[in-house]
Amino acid sequence: MEQVSSSAPLITNDAVVLGILVVILAFVFKTSSSNHPFFRKFYSVVPSVLLCYLIPSLLNSFNIISGEQSGLYNMASRYLLPASLVLFTLSLDLKEIWKLRHKAGLMFLTGTAGIMIGGPVAILIVSSFAPDIVGGEGPMAVWRGLSTIAGSWIGGGANQLAMFEVFKPDPNLFSAVIAVDVIVANVWMAVLLYGAGISERVDRFFKADSTAVNDLKVKIEQHQLNIMKIPALADLAMIAGVGLGVTGVAHFFADIIAPWIELNAPYLDKFSLTSGFFWIVVIATTIGVFLSFTKARELEGVGATRIGSLFLYILVATIGMQMDITAIVSQPGLFLVGLIWIMVHMLLLLIIGKLVRAPFFFLAVGSQANVGGAASAPIVAAAFHPALAPVGVLLSILGYAVGTYGAYLSGLMMQMVAP
Repeated sequence: MEQVSSSAPLITNDAVVLGILVVILAFVFKTSSSNHPFFRKFYSVVPSVLLCYLIPSLLNSFNIISGEQSGLYNMASRYLLPASLVLFTLSLDLKEIWKLRHKAGLMFLTGTAGIMIGGPVAILIVSSFAPDIVGGEGPMAVWRGLSTIAGSWIGGGANQLAMFEVFKPDPNLFSAVIAVDVIVANVWMAVLLYGAGISERVDRFFKADSTAVNDLKVKIEQHQLNIMKIPALADLAMIAGVGLGVTGVAHFFADIIAPWIELNAPYLDKFSLTSGFFWIVVIATTIGVFLSFTKARELEGVGATRIGSLFLYILVATIGMQMDITAIVSQPGLFLVGLIWIMVHMLLLLIIGKLVRAPFFFLAVGSQANVGGAASAPIVAAAFHPALAPVGVLLSILGYAVGTYGAYLSGLMMQMVAP
C-alpha cells in the first residue's frame, strides 16, 4: 500500500509504533468489554473493530506515525495474516461453509460487476459537469490511471500492476490514483466494519435469511465449548508453532513457486500466479484446511482462534495506519470519481442483496473480497465471527483469478465514455 506523504513523522521507530498500535488495541478491547455505562453506550454505536482501524489512521494523518515509511504492514500481512488464517481454519467445518456457497458467490460476482461498471458510470457523471477531471490525452488520459484502480478493486496489487503495464498511464497520474485507491477503499472498509457491528439491524431491513450463517457460528461455538480448557504453556507453544510454522512453510514454497512460474509461464501473471503473496495465502489456507481433519483441530479448545484474532487485529491497525485522510484535498476531483465509483458498487450490492434477501455478511465479505483482497477480506469476515474468516479468503482468491479480465473490460468501457 502507498500513500501521499510530506515531512518526516514524529515517530519513526517501528518498535515504538508497534507498541502504540498494540496499546490502542488493548485499550479498545478492554473498554469495549467494560460494564461502565459510558463505554456500553459508546460501543453500542461505534463497533470496536472500527476504532482499531480509525485511531491509527488519525495518527498517520496527523503525521505522528507513517504507514508509508513503516515496515509493520508488510510484517503483519506476510507473517501474522498467514498465521491467523491457519489458526482460523483449524476449526473449519467445510460441510457447513459449503452451504454458504450460493449467496456468497452471487454477492461476490455482484460486487465484481459493480466495480466493472462503476468506473465508466463515475466518468460519465463527472464528465457531465467537470470534463477536465476525467479527460486528458495519451499517457495522461485519466481513464488509463483509473483502469489500475479497477485491477486493484477486483483482484489485488498484482492485477493493478497488470493494468499499469497494459494501459501504461503516466507515472504521476498513477501516483495520484493510488492515493484515490487507498483512501476510498479504506473508507469503504470502515463502512463495512461499522455495518458488521449492526448486521442484525441490516438483516432485518433486507428481511434476510441468515440461517446458514448463524448455524455455522453456533456449531463452531458449540465445538469450542465442548473442547475448551485452560491453556498450559505447551498448548500456547503448539498454537504458535502451528501458526508460525505453517507460515514459514508457506513462505518457503511461495519463494520457489512464484519465481518458477514467472520464469517458465509468465503469461500466468494475469491470474496473479506470479505473486508470492498469493501463494503464501493459498498455501497457508490449504494447510490449515488439511489440519482441520487432524488432532490439530483440538487447539481450538485452548484459544487458537483468539490468538489468530489478535494477529488479525494487529494487521487491522497496520492497515489503518496506511490511510491519510488529508490526501483527499490534494486531488478532490479524482476522489469524487472514486466515491461515485464505490457508491455504484454499493448500490448494486444493496439492490441484489435486497432482492435475494442475502444476509449482510455476504454483502460485506463479497464486497471486501473484491475491493480489499486477501489482506482485508478475512478481517471483515472475522468481524462477524472468527470462524467465518476463511470465507473471505476463498472469495478473495477468486478475485485474484478474475481481476485482470474484469479490470481490462472496465478499462475499455472507461476509454469509450471518457471525454
